[in-house]
Amino acid sequence: MGFSLDLEVIKEVIPDYQIEGSTEKVSITGISSISKAEEGDLSFLANPKYRSDVKDSVASFILLPIDYSDSSPKVNQLFIKTENPSRSLAKICRLIYGELFLKPPAGINPLASVHENTAIEKGVSVGPFSCVGEGARIGKNTYIESHCHIGDNVFIGEDCHLYPNVKLLSNCQIGNGVHLNSGVVIGSEGYGFEQVGTSHEKIPHLGKVIIEDDVEIGANTCVDRARLEETRIGEGTKIDNLVQIGHNVRIGKGCLIVAQVGIAGSVVFEDGVVVGGQAGFAGHLKIGKGAKIAGQAGITKNVEAGAFLKGNPALPVQLAHKISVLQRKLPDLFKRIAQDSVAN
Repeated sequence: MGFSLDLEVIKEVIPDYQIEGSTEKVSITGISSISKAEEGDLSFLANPKYRSDVKDSVASFILLPIDYSDSSPKVNQLFIKTENPSRSLAKICRLIYGELFLKPPAGINPLASVHENTAIEKGVSVGPFSCVGEGARIGKNTYIESHCHIGDNVFIGEDCHLYPNVKLLSNCQIGNGVHLNSGVVIGSEGYGFEQVGTSHEKIPHLGKVIIEDDVEIGANTCVDRARLEETRIGEGTKIDNLVQIGHNVRIGKGCLIVAQVGIAGSVVFEDGVVVGGQAGFAGHLKIGKGAKIAGQAGITKNVEAGAFLKGNPALPVQLAHKISVLQRKLPDLFKRIAQDSVAN
């Protein structure tokens, strides 16, 4: 992978760890699955399905649950036991990320185009072939990679990261600590037409998009600007790749939206909503606080707070499971009905 992390640094980011075994290795030079790990690698047990693989692993370091006792470390092998191996691994990966993906020094690349009427604070990096429009403001330590477009009067907060080919159209507002992955489009014109006779007349969208602090948006996701006011993504919300968010949508704080979800215009998500992949939402709906929507669900009505829906059209998950069981019994039922009809 091209990195080396000192073991003592690793220990500092893992609270309440327990050590079993010993090793001559003083640094971690790779991360791999239990079955594929080599000497010098860090591995981990997060899924109990792979528990039996630990005893055969040659990884030098293995993150394990506190209660693991199925086997003992080999010679030159260290078990690092912690309450939550997955969380500990995530913290370690953040350290590795900082080594593997170094930010370039602050400054504007000579191949970038930045309008003279902009406000760029200290520590900002603007990559080659990126364009920053008139009236834009970019906060401290924000990192804009190559081929990004920052439209007129866009505001970007501090400590943001825009990956290559991100497009922020005019008047959008981005909070602090926002991560926008490659191909994200923020502020594209909403899909709105008025039928006039046999043709469709485009409705201009004059609004904007506001993205609050600590939001992450996956590759090739599109967030449309509002018709008149704002489309808003709440603080701490995490959005996966290939999601379509329509005009005037308002998504609350701490929501999770998985890949290929489609949200039609003027839908409101309250805080803490979780949506599985490929779910679809009709327009002008309200999704209550903490609701869970299973993958591929079709939502055509308002959803109460705390509800868990599945299917298309969506139903409460327990009812959807019962119907699924009954559907599997239908062939036998029809067969019996046919046999009874012949007998009679």
